[in-house]
Amino acid sequence: MSLPDPEREAAAAAAMGFDLSECVQEPIQLLGRIQSHGTLLAVEAGTGIVDTAALNTCSLLGVEARELVGGHITRVMRPGDWAEAVEAGARPEAASLVLPFAIGAAGAARTFDVSAHRQGTLLILECEPRTVVLPHFARYYQGVRRALTRLRSSMTAAECCQAAAHEIRALTGFDRVVVYRFEGVDGPGEVVAEEVADGHEPWLGLWFPASDIPPQARRLYRDNWIRVIVDVDDASVGLHPPLRADSGLPLDLSNSVLRTVSGFHLEYLRNIGVRSSMSVSVLREGELWGLIACHGDTATAVPPELRAACEFFGVAFSLQLAVIQEREQAEALAASRERLDQIVSQVGSGLEAPLLEGADALRTLLDADGATLCRNGCSHSAGMSVAPALLEALQARAAELSPGTVWSTDRLSEEPDRPGGDVTSGPAGVLMVTLTRSGDFLAWFRRERPVVRQWAADPSRPVQAGPRGERLTPRGSGAVFQALVRGQSLPWTSADRAAAQEFWRTLTGLVLRNEAELTALNERLRVANSDLDSFAHVAAHDLKEPLRGISNAVTFAIEDAAADLDAGTLRRMHTMRRLAVRMDDLLDSLLYFSRLGRGGLQRILVPLDRVLDSALEVAGERLAEARVRVLRTELPEVRADEHRLHEILVNLLVNAAKYAADEGDRTVEVFVDTLRTPTGGRPQQTIVVRDNGIGIPADHQGVVFELFRRLHGPDERGGGTGVGLAIVKRIVERHGGELWVDSEPGRGTSFCFTLGQADGD
Repeated sequence: MSLPDPEREAAAAAAMGFDLSECVQEPIQLLGRIQSHGTLLAVEAGTGIVDTAALNTCSLLGVEARELVGGHITRVMRPGDWAEAVEAGARPEAASLVLPFAIGAAGAARTFDVSAHRQGTLLILECEPRTVVLPHFARYYQGVRRALTRLRSSMTAAECCQAAAHEIRALTGFDRVVVYRFEGVDGPGEVVAEEVADGHEPWLGLWFPASDIPPQARRLYRDNWIRVIVDVDDASVGLHPPLRADSGLPLDLSNSVLRTVSGFHLEYLRNIGVRSSMSVSVLREGELWGLIACHGDTATAVPPELRAACEFFGVAFSLQLAVIQEREQAEALAASRERLDQIVSQVGSGLEAPLLEGADALRTLLDADGATLCRNGCSHSAGMSVAPALLEALQARAAELSPGTVWSTDRLSEEPDRPGGDVTSGPAGVLMVTLTRSGDFLAWFRRERPVVRQWAADPSRPVQAGPRGERLTPRGSGAVFQALVRGQSLPWTSADRAAAQEFWRTLTGLVLRNEAELTALNERLRVANSDLDSFAHVAAHDLKEPLRGISNAVTFAIEDAAADLDAGTLRRMHTMRRLAVRMDDLLDSLLYFSRLGRGGLQRILVPLDRVLDSALEVAGERLAEARVRVLRTELPEVRADEHRLHEILVNLLVNAAKYAADEGDRTVEVFVDTLRTPTGGRPQQTIVVRDNGIGIPADHQGVVFELFRRLHGPDERGGGTGVGLAIVKRIVERHGGELWVDSEPGRGTSFCFTLGQADGD
């Protein structure tokens, strides 16, 4: 069977005719009753007027509750004590303070242990008759000191929990003390340590359903360190008035030490043979980690001094657990440092390297079955197959988190955004660290690990008919129920999360270092390119003048002395003039190419159909001469410099005319598609100019965009300088796009290019 959770338990209970949602929804802080061994007064802190009083004030204070409400607190309390209580109630640690005050009607006052805390504008005074004289506090102090010493000597969390159970039982004398650890915020709980009196069956290692402690009870445990129930059969005492006039609700007793508890919980305690109880909260990073639960066979009053000692112990225990877990985490992190360094050393200039070349090291870093890097819309997986729908869900979650955030679950099937799938073959748990704000992430996956758990009751039957009717399942019957837990992986530890975050920090440092080096390199490259552009411009400009002189001199010599020259000399003179003209064309191309790097782009949203029409006005004659038909469909608008885009299309169309097929139907097609560029990344809008010409051999495709590079002789295929495709490449790159070629000899060529994104796109 799968792991019981509150929803499954509620469904099972409903099938038996019992509504567990009543337990979950019950406002246990608004029950309007207190335990009868003490009394309560709620007083307006600013005026001293009694707002609410427990109905047992007559027996304990000598004045009826109805007479106290609306009157001043000094009727039963000395003014100096009232002022001290107001001051104490304003302190953050007010709930832990116990003040010995004489309270009661004139002539009948007795000494009470008074706890004071604020609830809005009210000061809540909880009065318990003093039963322990102050000198006995030394006994509690010595016990707490011994307990803390034993806690500090614990080396593991298990030792620490066992020490806590032992010392709390020694301090309080309860018959059973267990340390109860929750699985997650709202999951079931396991007894991880226990001290129990003879004659009681052990609970160590047993699991209890999550419904045993509903969410609202867990919130109160988180906000209050200690909770005591003196007697589960106590009749309890109501309040006057039962409802407050300003809210129409009972007095909020969230932080009250005398607050009674839900009837469901009292029935639960009776079912497991408990007469009295005390719970000490254990917190980890502000959340409820577990409880130290104490059970007594008889009614047991816990004096305020002892409660304070146990509360102090609970705080110390929480801190010691945190210290142990942080030490274990540090040790695990140190152990993983060697593997981490090995992975980082393989990263180099690309994050994909650890997955593609060192997948085992990456997986074993967190003892995972697989790992996936999702970056720029592309995923690289190793170790196990991960469904694309799951990766998309993780990417959406990562986009909502800040970089460096670690998110994990060992029950992936229970996540609300989890796509359907069989966890027996796919991942059951995932730990993900976000890399960027755009949703890039690195994730580790673990397969399902079925485990057998021992439950204190049948988790499929959270309710049974008992002597008091349909109630929560009675425990302690001696029956232990085994259930196979499915659908979850091995849990991710705090050390796993720390290692993932350390990996992110290391990668971030490496990326920043590479970025600084790249920035410096780009600056040097920018200066070199600028110098090269200037040199090319000046050189081409300065060379044209003497070249023009040579060409003119040769022309004049031919015109003036052709009759006197022999045929060989005249042929050489014509060759010299032809080469001078070609050199002039090359210098013009060089000048134009250098100017492309100087001017700015004027990017606008322009209809691609219009740009193609203007390009055909220039290249149409060449295409017609080569008998090349133009194929086109309706084209979208693109954001580009219209004049530069015109040049791109002219060059590519002329290129299609030059290298048209030698026979058959000759075509060139211009269209737009959504393609993934050779460098990866998300698919994007791509302009394609495709012909069915002679094609380009694979070994020449890498050089066709080089300056002055021609794959045929200068007089073949219409001649030219070999600058056209270099100009196309430069214009595309200035737009921030990419240009690539897809070709096969005899089957034609496709030139594909993107135009990047303008600022603000």
